[in-house]
Amino acid sequence: MEIQAFAPALGAVINGVDLARPLSASEVDAIRQTLADFGVVFFRDQRLTPEQHLGFARRFGDINVNRFFKTVDGYPEIAEVRKEPDQQRNIGGNWHTDHSYDLAPAMGSMLYAREVPGSGGDTLFASMYRAYDALSDGLKRTLEGLRGLHSSRHVFGSSTDGLRGDLQGRVLNPDLAVQDAVHPVVVRHPGSGRKALYVNPGFTVRIDGWTDEESRPLLHYLYEHASRPEFSCRFQWSPGSIAFWDNRSTWHYALNDYPGQRRLMHRITIEGVPLG
Repeated sequence: MEIQAFAPALGAVINGVDLARPLSASEVDAIRQTLADFGVVFFRDQRLTPEQHLGFARRFGDINVNRFFKTVDGYPEIAEVRKEPDQQRNIGGNWHTDHSYDLAPAMGSMLYAREVPGSGGDTLFASMYRAYDALSDGLKRTLEGLRGLHSSRHVFGSSTDGLRGDLQGRVLNPDLAVQDAVHPVVVRHPGSGRKALYVNPGFTVRIDGWTDEESRPLLHYLYEHASRPEFSCRFQWSPGSIAFWDNRSTWHYALNDYPGQRRLMHRITIEGVPLG
């Protein structure tokens, strides 16, 4: 196994490992620690069946069965992230952190490229370690005592069901979007010991105990700050690529810049534990 840094802000490429075979305990430990340190790890040229994809994921925890995405036929634990050539909207086309609306947010997500466009369709990742580290000491002290309210309702719920456009059929079950959770605005990662900013534009609604109006300026500042280019990297997909990211220390953003082309990914989400 060879580990190489991917970009200055975050990310590592892991070479010399075939994820289709059972991994040793030392290999799993090395991947887990690299994920904790770098936020996201990338693998290239993997050839996995759905069973092998699940087998790899289970080495890192229990699988979260996604409530809102269409799943792969015969594999309810694998969510399908699909965009056909005639469709306009994509899944994940904004900065967000998966499942922050759950009481125990997802530890990580594994996205496996089945089919990718000839050009475009990259994914951006941003380091919430770097975002936190770059804040002033005064703002860090202020954030330490705050907690954020996260929700699935405004993204997946019935109130927005009619606004999905051609995401209909790919995003499902609006009646199940009833999740609300409160988490610290700053978390300490259990694997790296580093502090990370834990709010995101996709699912954070407001600062707990504050009004929407009071929360908006602070959250807007944190979102603008955390999405700065120097905290991010851009991953170009090819068939057989895997990105495995840590939801406790990163954001991600799927670019929708490949009109008229097909993109098909399989995503497995790994359960986490309560934060704070």
